Amino acid sequence: MDWQNVREILEQASSIAIIGAKDKAGQPVDRVGRYLMEAGYDVIPVHHTRKNVWGLETCEKLTDIERPVHIVVLFRAAEQCPQHAQEALLLSRLPLLFWMQLGIEHPASASALAGEGVHVVQNACIMVEHARLFGRQILA
Repeated sequence: MDWQNVREILEQASSIAIIGAKDKAGQPVDRVGRYLMEAGYDVIPVHHTRKNVWGLETCEKLTDIERPVHIVVLFRAAEQCPQHAQEALLLSRLPLLFWMQLGIEHPASASALAGEGVHVVQNACIMVEHARLFGRQILA
């Protein structure tokens, strides 16, 4: 992965959809979602059953989002990745970046997304990498 390219995407992006969003204290997704909101991003929670996460209206799936999504962050098991990658490719405006969180890799999905011009990060934490790339401190 070209981290300079990722940094540029993170700089120009304003909206981030988080698939598997939960505001349950102690969950990595909760910490990451709050970090991204504090960093100034328009975070769009996506969860198949929850209706409100972080005080924000939550979409059931990516294709329910009615505004452009610049980055998609996946907090689901790797076997769920193909479904979400296909959903991302159905958006009227493709995301700039599809990010599979730490522990999530799916080469076939990454290849399908990259083939359509979507940049992909696998097996990395967006919060950790954002903090590293922009010199931000991660607060406990």
